[in-house]
Amino acid sequence: MRTRMLALTSAACGAALLGAAALPASATGQGAGSSQELEAPGVDAAGATAVEGKATAAELLAQVRGCARISKGAYRTDSGSPKATVPVCDTADAVCWKADMDIDCDGRRTRACNRKTDPYFLPETAFQSSRGEPLDSAVLPHVVVPGPGKVWDYRKSGLTGGSVVAVVYRERVRYGVIGDTGPTGIIGEASYAMAKALGIDPDPSTGGAESGVTYIAFKNSRISPIESQARARSRGAALAREFVGR
Repeated sequence: MRTRMLALTSAACGAALLGAAALPASATGQGAGSSQELEAPGVDAAGATAVEGKATAAELLAQVRGCARISKGAYRTDSGSPKATVPVCDTADAVCWKADMDIDCDGRRTRACNRKTDPYFLPETAFQSSRGEPLDSAVLPHVVVPGPGKVWDYRKSGLTGGSVVAVVYRERVRYGVIGDTGPTGIIGEASYAMAKALGIDPDPSTGGAESGVTYIAFKNSRISPIESQARARSRGAALAREFVGR
């Protein structure tokens, strides 16, 4: 939810698109006392590999190369970017964009995400957990969408908090949810946990990826509770298989 300051580069979503509340001080341990769904790292990693491998990065990218632009104009990747270069595109079942990845560490305060690690840290997220608490960006893989504005209103595309998103970076595919909103003119941000799952440096001050990250948000796919990583992976894998024609 912060205004990002780093000036990073970006590309459009596939070649064809170029034409077309504070928390108590005791919540300082990463995930300690969190209301998010905490899963054993070994189990989580194995489960992600087994499920997410069913629709490959190449297959998903092939499906979005010919999508049609739905945004009224384009987005900047950062507040300091000289040009707006990233459109949001539409397919029958999803919307997508290809941008950079800045790190969202907002929400629950943990060892990884706090005012010391992130000078832009905010103790809330646009969408909340099933207990009415801010999401834990250090634990929950999620994506930030631009707040509704003149360029694009995510709500009109069948998206909301908890909508399932596939994020592709290099050869990796990871699933998460829409968990936060950002500035109305900027795109390309995901949680600490999402970056880490993709092998991207999750440091909120120095990490992220300068380009090459594809976000595919599936329409009308909201899961509940929003913090269920298992449901996001399972629903995401099923939607991805349908998306690539399996």
